[in-house]
Amino acid sequence: MDDRRRGISYRLLLVLILLLQAARAAGGEPEAFVRGELLVATPEMKDPRFVETVIYMVKHNAEGAFGLVINRPLARGPFEDLLKGFGVESEGAKGEVILHYGGPVDSGRGFVLHSDDFLLDTSQVLKDGIAISTDPALIQALSQGKGPSQYLVMFGYAGWAPGQLEAEIEAQAWFTIPADKALIFDKDTAKKWQHAMDRRRIRL
Repeated sequence: MDDRRRGISYRLLLVLILLLQAARAAGGEPEAFVRGELLVATPEMKDPRFVETVIYMVKHNAEGAFGLVINRPLARGPFEDLLKGFGVESEGAKGEVILHYGGPVDSGRGFVLHSDDFLLDTSQVLKDGIAISTDPALIQALSQGKGPSQYLVMFGYAGWAPGQLEAEIEAQAWFTIPADKALIFDKDTAKKWQHAMDRRRIRL
């Protein structure tokens, strides 16, 4: 290769490096990462903790993955009892709340996955109108008829070590579909997995 061609190659390489750095600085993610999507267990899933589950992926990057199961209700009870369990003022609390299994990790930790039409200072806005909160003040607002219009209250989460989720997807234990608020917050929890499976067939 002559000096002129070598110089052009070096400049092209430099441009590619700068573009990659710019994408990272802007928060760009490799296509293999599925943050903000729905992770759906395939019929081949054998782990009983995840059979026929649909998971909203809160985080997925080179450091690992974190998601919340959206179709495993556990129990129903008064908002007042839940707030007392958190040690939070429950005066004026009305109505009942459905508690969901968010995943097998840290089952005593609570999360609220919700629409972003109501946010606390500590809420994290995710993608496509979805947010997550861990402050019991959001549950307190819900108990008083305030708060987000759509929500799921969960305990525990699903977590993966670096590269683990990618390997499971490659092994066809999971597939992904775009997140859809109508599916995430559907009241008919029992049909969420089948609806997700139907969307997979449509995409194919």
